[in-house]
Amino acid sequence: MIASAVQMVAVPAGRVTLSDRRTERRWTVELAPYRLAAFPVTQALYAQVTGVRPSAAQGDALPVESVSWWDAVRFCNALSARDGYAPAYHLLPGEEGVERVEWDAAADGYRLPTEAEWEHACRAGTGGPRYGPLDEIAWYRGNSGERMRDVGGKRPNPWGLHDMLGNTWDWCWDIYDAEVYGAYRVLRGGGWFDEHWSCRASARRRSHPTFRVDDVGFRVARTPAG
Repeated sequence: MIASAVQMVAVPAGRVTLSDRRTERRWTVELAPYRLAAFPVTQALYAQVTGVRPSAAQGDALPVESVSWWDAVRFCNALSARDGYAPAYHLLPGEEGVERVEWDAAADGYRLPTEAEWEHACRAGTGGPRYGPLDEIAWYRGNSGERMRDVGGKRPNPWGLHDMLGNTWDWCWDIYDAEVYGAYRVLRGGGWFDEHWSCRASARRRSHPTFRVDDVGFRVARTPAG
């Protein structure tokens, strides 16, 4: 895999039903076609675009981790500029000097997937909690040797997306639960140190957008122009 290349998979339109365990709420989202990276952003790609290597574990083919949600947003814009796309995010000054971000949904640049896009892509038309036997598709506590692994080492889902479960959690665009957790953003997918119950298509985690944790990375999405 070439470090500078971003291999994108065309994800078809569809419908996904999400659920919130605290509120016991369920809601259905209709999705238009989009593209999602076949692999999480690697350390090599992140370093090439940003010039920095923030990860706790080092290796070009390892997924980048110890990156905040804000780091991921800025990376998306930098990658868009590199590849000639319109940036999806506008970074703006907010109240009391706190930066805020607006998503330009008409832009064709790289961005974080929404939570609904992530789950739709993870499931890839399958039912049940996972798209295959866990040991075949994911690095988790039961088989990782308690360390992160290179991207693409496990079988992809039916749409060709690797590491949707396990290895590192993925940042998503969405706020988790503004009423209880404020600005905390959604994480999906499970990580290398998680038990099997966290590595499910429906499992949700949250973190503050400024936090950096050694089992959290991200993958990029795009909405092609036209």
